[in-house]
Amino acid sequence: MPLNRPAEPLAPGPRGASQARRWVAEACAALGREDLRENAELALSEVVTNAILHGKDPITVRLRGTRAHPRVEVRDASSEPPALTSEDDQDFMDALPTFGRGLAIVAGFSEAWGAERDGDGKIVWFVPSTLPPDHPTKGIVLGWEDEPDEPSFAHEETITVRLLDVPVDLMQGTLSHGAELRRELRLLAVAHQDTYPVASDLSAYFSALARDFRWQFGGETMLEAIQAGRPQVDLDVTAPLDVADRFSRLMQLYDLADAFCRNERLLTLARSPEQVEFQSWLFGEFVRQGGGADARPWSISHASHLSRAHP
Repeated sequence: MPLNRPAEPLAPGPRGASQARRWVAEACAALGREDLRENAELALSEVVTNAILHGKDPITVRLRGTRAHPRVEVRDASSEPPALTSEDDQDFMDALPTFGRGLAIVAGFSEAWGAERDGDGKIVWFVPSTLPPDHPTKGIVLGWEDEPDEPSFAHEETITVRLLDVPVDLMQGTLSHGAELRRELRLLAVAHQDTYPVASDLSAYFSALARDFRWQFGGETMLEAIQAGRPQVDLDVTAPLDVADRFSRLMQLYDLADAFCRNERLLTLARSPEQVEFQSWLFGEFVRQGGGADARPWSISHASHLSRAHP
């Protein structure tokens, strides 16, 4: 069964690194995976130290994945990629109970690890190994070098898709779930290409759409709504003329990804009924408006759905 524990905020400075070690030790014990404790503590110490030295508060730790393959995630508020440590950090390192060689330690004590931009921050994650691998594990880094400066349709004819009364919390949840899904698909494609060849196609398609549209979904308008505490926001999204085909395909692939999640081929949760309802409206608006229909607000669509479900 996939794990979905809430994130735990860490104290600032060296106390946060000590807190993280206690947290992961308790998490391993609760899962009955004491065999992972030592490697998990070593890897997490390095990731948290990197976040304290080179990232921004708040820093949180979270446990995802499954009991067989628990994934530890560290999020901080800096969108800069994880940095290597230097001699300038020595005073801070002396205050820590242990310190190794940065991300090399993570690569040497994990089955898999990686980093990804996450909105205005980043997530660095790892799956601790029982025994150190024969060779350091190559990380999966997404959201920096692999993202172009402009969408793939920058030089094509476009239309504007109007998204009205978008619920801010559900949109944030969609962006977060999408990031997790892309990360899991990329990992599945890299680690099990022969067993799950479809994972490469799924990963490529999800990543391409994310590069083209994620910055519009979570851009300045959404950030302003969050800062102002507004529950809903209107978004104007620039899209190519074939947007209806793209999002029709996306809806089919999300259903397939949910099946992967339910069968525990992906270490994340399938979408909740609420997420399915919202994304059916969200992606459906691209299909409808791409076909020439007028915008239909979420409030009307949601109310219509509820009236059918509860007459």
